[in-house]
Amino acid sequence: MTESEMIVATNRRARFEYHLEDTYEAGVVLTGTEVKSLRAGRASLADAFARIENGEVWLYHLHIPPYEAGNIFNHDPLRKRKLLLHHGEIRRLFGKAQVKGYTLVPLRLYFKHGIVKVELAVARGKRQYDKRAAIEKREAQRRMEQALRRRR
Repeated sequence: MTESEMIVATNRRARFEYHLEDTYEAGVVLTGTEVKSLRAGRASLADAFARIENGEVWLYHLHIPPYEAGNIFNHDPLRKRKLLLHHGEIRRLFGKAQVKGYTLVPLRLYFKHGIVKVELAVARGKRQYDKRAAIEKREAQRRMEQALRRRR
């Protein structure tokens, strides 16, 4: 993260639910009231995912609440939003997303030099035993750190 980046929302659950492989940075096509709502720091990537349809990448279930000072032209909070990627990147994503078990997951939504960007990852879902192993590893690390603190 550089000084010119302002993170609006992160998908912390994605790192627990998926094995992340490749990441891509994409622009997002938004309306004016959506940008104003994002500048206020209001968005949720909790259930968001991306799909490739007709050679275009679309982001679904990105929740951007309506702008409070907006009027009748306010946006639908859960509308699908187009992602802006180079044609070669879309072809690579399409090839990877077609493999069984892989999906496109947004990791974070942020402003970069005043433009809204989303970090998109090609991810494979974790099995239940992978999640349990991750929890066990995290708890073991926490116990070791606590033991070291007690020694000092």
